Amino acid sequence: MDITLNNEPLSISGESITVSELLEMKRYTFKLRIVKINGRLISRDSYEEESISEGDDVQVIYLMSGG
Repeated sequence: MDITLNNEPLSISGESITVSELLEMKRYTFKLRIVKINGRLISRDSYEEESISEGDDVQVIYLMSGG
């Protein structure tokens, strides 16, 4: 399956993957983040159930604060 992750093409084996599986596979462990699939914000509670499919555009955005 081919998706776009943070504006970069990515090939993943299989027909779909959950948000949790993708985050684990890419080792994205930073706690303050948001995930969007095709522009739709995914709630943290839905990461286990929300599927990413062929052609999806996924954004993983880290939230940072500074001063």
